[in-house]
Amino acid sequence: MLSLKPVVAAPAPCPICEAPAPLFGVVDFNRNCEIPDGVKLPLAGAPVYYRRCTACGFLFTDAFADWSHDDYKAHIYNDGYAAVDPDYQVSRPRGNAALVIKLFGDDRANRRVLDFGGGNDFLCAALREAGFGAAVTYDPFVPEHAAPPEGTWDLITCFETIEHMPDPVAGIGLIVDKLADPGLVLFSTLLQPADIETRGVGWWYVAPRNGHVSMFSRDAMIKAFAKHGCQTGSFNENMHVAFRTLPDYAKHLFK
Repeated sequence: MLSLKPVVAAPAPCPICEAPAPLFGVVDFNRNCEIPDGVKLPLAGAPVYYRRCTACGFLFTDAFADWSHDDYKAHIYNDGYAAVDPDYQVSRPRGNAALVIKLFGDDRANRRVLDFGGGNDFLCAALREAGFGAAVTYDPFVPEHAAPPEGTWDLITCFETIEHMPDPVAGIGLIVDKLADPGLVLFSTLLQPADIETRGVGWWYVAPRNGHVSMFSRDAMIKAFAKHGCQTGSFNENMHVAFRTLPDYAKHLFK
């Protein structure tokens, strides 16, 4: 049975900067990303309220704040998930593997890659086949890859993952804890558009059925990583990097 945290009309503290975050809008639980080949689900009859921080612009829901790991597996990351994210299994990891090889393939034998939130290991399998020194998948929702990896890694990939974190500061902390120094995090998450105040929760990325509980403004992203001593940079509105000390193998990205 779907059980959501009762909504409170008063502003809540922003999980990133603690400024007031009033209610911003409401969507049905079954709202999923509007993407080609995706499905449009019938209404679940369960309203999910989102809040937006008045300072850093972080957009989030606390409707699932009381959920356990098993609740997420039962209601979001279940057998129906592939229907709302059809690119998850093959298309997206194939493209991301090609990007990693393009950016960091010159010294691939010396790269140790951790794919954080990497799902079915498709990306890492492609990197291992391409000759990367090590490529390991970690995903707490995939049993065969749920064991936390040991040690630190000089390259961490984290594609379409941080928007799924109900506690983004703690979640990003788990990533940074596994990052060597020097080391680089290459990650993707779509930043809010400039007209988010006009679009509201009509923005297609606001999708509780996809597990999108945390949507970042650029300021919110910078602040969240800065809490763990990291700088950030962006290729575009969707692809980003974070690091404490920029490794030599990644300096060509900033020329």
